[in-house]
Amino acid sequence: MRRREFLIRSASGLGAAWLSSSSILNAIAEQTLPAKFSASDTVTLGSTGIKTSRLAMGTGTVGSGHHSHQTALGVKGLSDLLLNGYDHGLRFFDAADSYGSHPHVAEALKHVQRDKVTVLTKSWARDADGMRADLDRFRRELGTDYLDVCLMHCVTEADWTDRFRGAMDVLSEAKVKGTIRAHGCSCHSIEALRAAAKSPWVEIDLARINPVGAYMDADPATVVSVLKEMKTAGKAVVGMKILGQGTLRNRQDEGIKYALSLGLLDAFTIGAESKQEQEDLIRRIAAA
Repeated sequence: MRRREFLIRSASGLGAAWLSSSSILNAIAEQTLPAKFSASDTVTLGSTGIKTSRLAMGTGTVGSGHHSHQTALGVKGLSDLLLNGYDHGLRFFDAADSYGSHPHVAEALKHVQRDKVTVLTKSWARDADGMRADLDRFRRELGTDYLDVCLMHCVTEADWTDRFRGAMDVLSEAKVKGTIRAHGCSCHSIEALRAAAKSPWVEIDLARINPVGAYMDADPATVVSVLKEMKTAGKAVVGMKILGQGTLRNRQDEGIKYALSLGLLDAFTIGAESKQEQEDLIRRIAAA
């Protein structure tokens, strides 16, 4: 086995605490992917039947308290950024209540055909009443009759699939009614991620993954093993923290190449903060 192949497999399959990040990233840089990819590739999210672009446009860089780097651009600024992505073939809008990005996405939706884009958002509701209220409010704020994907945001508990059953049931009912097309979660602990992998209810998981373990639920090898379980079960896996929330700002190509090399991510989300950054991401994915 070549040294670079050994290092890459170590990063994603054996545990890489004993390897330096630079060694792993250098090995990834030398790797040749088996196929070419495009940010605008049409992908299907797991078993949901939802077709969208490989790259989702994130709106929540350092997102909390109804604010993020993207929402700081203002409604017009972020809407124009989303529409610029649309003009470049991106069809996946990644929003959340906690980012405060619903008004910005709503403005962008006024200028595109609704069924040509995928709107994903996330709720912090943990009970049935809260989730019902959120679904009604989210649709009003986004100016749409339905949400393509609604996730339970930032679950951390090992028993969350039992503890929050009421909220989950509301999302299941909403899917039957056509209010949403798919449901799932974003995980922020390895225990929650493992629970999501085992839950038949989870259709889409938003998972933190990058080659250096930055802002992840566990080391890359551990997370990859759980994502493989999810993929085998037919779940959609959407990657986030691909660039480690800026940790890989100077090694973006390696972060992107790693995500594409796994063969586990249906799509991934990255939050650009300008049209230049967005178009640079598109170029980097094509060049990977």
